[in-house]
Amino acid sequence: MTLKLRIDHQTATAPYEQLRSQISGQARSGALPVGYKLPTVRGLAEELGLAANTVAKAYRALETDGVIETRGRRGTFVAAADDAAARRAAEAARSFAEEAQRLGLDREAAATAADEALRAVYG
Repeated sequence: MTLKLRIDHQTATAPYEQLRSQISGQARSGALPVGYKLPTVRGLAEELGLAANTVAKAYRALETDGVIETRGRRGTFVAAADDAAARRAAEAARSFAEEAQRLGLDREAAATAADEALRAVYG
């Protein structure tokens, strides 16, 4: 099992976001199993030719998303990301629904707004 990452310097997407997205995708697909030990920030930065701060920023975002967890000196590992992602998505959906209700939207108008947002993001 190896971590397969590629940073495209020709795209407008920031390197930390490319890194975050690729690790997240691999963790969610199972290509990186729960408990997989990730390289150190410095090690991955060297391997990819990035600044250590870039990798650290991606790792912080992944940890916030619940995709990875840091266990002190033992390292950084892939967490049970699907559970965390589903929980955060449910919280965001509930927050949206509550806000739509506060704004006076009926259920149909709120659903339309949600569908349009999803279409804008997912295509």
